[in-house]
Amino acid sequence: MRTIRSGGEHELQIKKSRFVCALARVGGEDEARAFIAERRRLHWSAAHNCTAYVVGAEGDVQRSSDDGEPSGTAGVPMLEVLRHRGITDTAAVVTRYFGGVKLGAGGLIRAYGSAVAAALDGVGVLERRTLAVVTVSADYLLAGRLESGLRDSAYRVQDVRYGAGVDFDVAVSEPALPGFGAWLAEATGGKAHYEISGSATVEVDPDTG
Repeated sequence: MRTIRSGGEHELQIKKSRFVCALARVGGEDEARAFIAERRRLHWSAAHNCTAYVVGAEGDVQRSSDDGEPSGTAGVPMLEVLRHRGITDTAAVVTRYFGGVKLGAGGLIRAYGSAVAAALDGVGVLERRTLAVVTVSADYLLAGRLESGLRDSAYRVQDVRYGAGVDFDVAVSEPALPGFGAWLAEATGGKAHYEISGSATVEVDPDTG
């Protein structure tokens, strides 16, 4: 699944009507509803404030509203854009200020879908991946250099714990584990080893990995 990089707005003008799409990251239905209520208060004078949101780790909760537009011409196409792009934990509100020219059912479907698509392109998306979490234990003589190397590497440090020694929790994709082991051996002269201790979901830029 993916989610938006951040909230934002994008506006389209189609046959004199303004379509203002606002997106927000949300952690559940309550946050989605609160965002929708906020947008409706902000744009109380608009002809329509149509909505769609998807929440849940697998995007299993999906809701939409046409807010007075003909049935199926606004909320559903907005939701379809979110679903098609694999977006979750995101709420979309498209505010329409009517310009006096009717668009017809097909025109409305294209307008509302395009507004959400353009807004997604504007804010950007992040891909959620589940990675293995490995724990590396090192003594204090090695820990400073090891932490510096980890921070400068492509590996993701999730946590650092200090006790008799120093434990580093590092997120690594499973295919990259052999390479991480080789990197660790070189960085510590073979004095540190890792063990898989769990998993974590991280957000990455799908274009850079």
